[in-house]
Amino acid sequence: MSDKRYTEEFKIAAVKQVTERGHPVSEVAERLGVSIHSIYAWVKRYETPPAERAAADAKDDELRRLKAELKRVTEERDILKKAAVYFAKTSG
Repeated sequence: MSDKRYTEEFKIAAVKQVTERGHPVSEVAERLGVSIHSIYAWVKRYETPPAERAAADAKDDELRRLKAELKRVTEERDILKKAAVYFAKTSG
């Protein structure tokens, strides 16, 4: 997977070439140096109204934040379990 990041404007311009001008996805992808999969994903993303897209982005951000927090709390719990076992052995 490429680690290239494209601006919002770049993505919208690419989508417009497909949706408004009628250029084939494969041609746009080749011309811009982007994968066909990326173009299709951008078309799917930008065909939804901006308000819905913003709501979906907010949900995605919240989900990402909650997953990170769950990972951190799980690691803390595991450390505490190991510490409890260690101290139970040394005190008993």
